Amino acid sequence: MKSLYLVAAVTAALALAALYFDSQSPVVAAAASAPAYTNAAYAPQPGRRPSVEEMTALGRTMFFDPSLSGSGQQSCATCHSPDHAFGPPNDLSVQLGGKEMKTVGTRAVPSLRYGQNVPPFSEHFHDDDGDDSIDAGPTGGRTWDGRADSAHDQARIPLLSAHEMANTDAAEVVAKLKRAPYAAQFKATFGETIFDNTDRAFQAALMALEVFQESPADFYPYTSKYDAYLRKQTTLSAQELRGLELFNEPTKGNCASCHLSEILPNGAFPQFTDYGLIAVGVPRNKKIPANADPRYYDFGLCGPERTDFKDKPEYCGLFKTPTLRNIALRQTFFHNGVFHTLQEVMEFYVQRDTNPEKWYPRNRDGSVRKFDDLLPEHFSNVNMEPPFDRKPGDKPALNDAEIKDVIAFLKTLTDGYKPEAKQ
Repeated sequence: MKSLYLVAAVTAALALAALYFDSQSPVVAAAASAPAYTNAAYAPQPGRRPSVEEMTALGRTMFFDPSLSGSGQQSCATCHSPDHAFGPPNDLSVQLGGKEMKTVGTRAVPSLRYGQNVPPFSEHFHDDDGDDSIDAGPTGGRTWDGRADSAHDQARIPLLSAHEMANTDAAEVVAKLKRAPYAAQFKATFGETIFDNTDRAFQAALMALEVFQESPADFYPYTSKYDAYLRKQTTLSAQELRGLELFNEPTKGNCASCHLSEILPNGAFPQFTDYGLIAVGVPRNKKIPANADPRYYDFGLCGPERTDFKDKPEYCGLFKTPTLRNIALRQTFFHNGVFHTLQEVMEFYVQRDTNPEKWYPRNRDGSVRKFDDLLPEHFSNVNMEPPFDRKPGDKPALNDAEIKDVIAFLKTLTDGYKPEAKQ
């Protein structure tokens, strides 16, 4: 468990908090980690340092602009809908994109909310509990395999991906920005000569998208019922409280071992992720066209999208632990979108090992082909901590009623809750 590892990173970022939070706000939240645009090396033009407000406005415009895609039909918001916590707006396992909007992706779209404290990827992160001998393992980075260390690095991926926005290269993106109705706004923000250098213009575009994604009202508002509960502005129902207890209890749901749920010692609100990468052995999703090839596997940290760890088999099957904030707004779960309801997700967690026949296909001899989206040599990478500590025929860690309680609690993590006014 990476229980308190991110405290130091959050504390180091407190100096930047004034950029993002009203000091009078009742929200006690994690401060944003230092974005790249605060580094002088990223200044797009000598003598011109755009304001946060300018870049936020420009980034917002770009985020909703479908003309920046190869098809002219797909904006960032197409897959990252603000009405769905900047996650997918539908129940497709993976989204469509490409030059003709007919190319099917290979991974589910994650939410972009609550990414302000994602640390850069590290192979070896030590728990911040005074014991340096505890190695928390691969941690941090954005995307399912952690290969992007910042929001601007992440923004580059969909802009240039053949199955997403499908631009050939940075020059194609910059050419579209030159023709965009907001080209004058782009120059006013980054300087009149910004388009004279394609590389600098593209970097400026990524920077604007990054700054927009640091906008607290849009991307980390901390307005869920659970946040109100932590501020003592409301109470949880009996069912929600039972769900919270089951969520935290190590011998039951044990969800909080990865999805941290308590206020940190420095007062930062929980992000409901430890940002680690973990293998849980979810079933292969037959709805993904790439999976029709029996030789194709998405191993996450060890490839194929990420290539720097392709020779580390101990990393195969590891994917980022997503935040559970706004999880009830999603209709697609896990890196391959194999499940479509929270009920399915919870049942899988507690029945993966007690009733594997429910989740995995059978071999010709009738035996269950468990962890069918991994190779046998990778099975040892799969997490076996509670509730994954059982065997076929055992009683699942949670019964049906308890699963309903946990789901009731998870629904308190949806932003937009308005506490009732006190009489």
